[in-house]
Amino acid sequence: MHHVHVNSQPLSSEQLSQLEAIAREAGATVMSAYQSDEQGVIYKADNSPVTTADLASHRMICDRLASAFADIPVMSEEAADIPYTIRQNWSCYWLIDPLDGTKEFINRNGEFTVNIALIDHGRAVAGVVYAPVPDKCYIGQLGQGAWLIHQGHRQRLPISLEKRAVPVVVGSRSHPTIELAGYLDKLGEYRMLSVGSSLKFCMLAEGVADLYPRLGPTSEWDTAAAQAVLESAGGSVVDYVSGEPLRYNSKESLLNSWFIAIAPGINPGME
Repeated sequence: MHHVHVNSQPLSSEQLSQLEAIAREAGATVMSAYQSDEQGVIYKADNSPVTTADLASHRMICDRLASAFADIPVMSEEAADIPYTIRQNWSCYWLIDPLDGTKEFINRNGEFTVNIALIDHGRAVAGVVYAPVPDKCYIGQLGQGAWLIHQGHRQRLPISLEKRAVPVVVGSRSHPTIELAGYLDKLGEYRMLSVGSSLKFCMLAEGVADLYPRLGPTSEWDTAAAQAVLESAGGSVVDYVSGEPLRYNSKESLLNSWFIAIAPGINPGME
């Protein structure tokens, strides 16, 4: 089994552009639902909300990926019941969250994203995160770099590497935990920003925030695309206990371990 070296390029620049186009098209689908009065919210078995926009985005991304990359299997949050016995044989696959931040979507605060990641031998090697409301598209590939495309303007990430005297910590709007409170106590002085969805990683990649400690549950599709962007920008996403980069498709469960995401240029030993 070959392992991807960070300097090998699974995707050409044309393919990365194709990925961006697919995410933007899905984002346009999500926006037409966002702007209509009928959001079509239904509740899944675990009581989490899903909307017609999640499902429309899911179908569109799956269709587009199947026609552009016929030989690469796809796993989506909306079709994640693929047995481990099957997916453990996937050396390479797409991992998508067609609408991350469903609660943000329902609450209409604009902080939701379309996420598409390429996983190769357990690493998130390329990803695109598109936030339709601010029209911000983050894209990255390990070894090649990461970019923000905003209103036609393309900037390499990180945009800012200024050292802040007081670190900016980003956290979830909807999932604070006791454990996180304990971690933050040890941090000393910090400024907290609450942000929805995978945009937390993107703020680290931009350089406008420093740390995203997630001491609570997330699923693999919540983090993969944004981890690829952040690592491609020079940041890291590491297991809270082992300090190793977060990996994918290595176990039966699709839940991630607790992790800390760290902006480029920040020394992880801030503990």
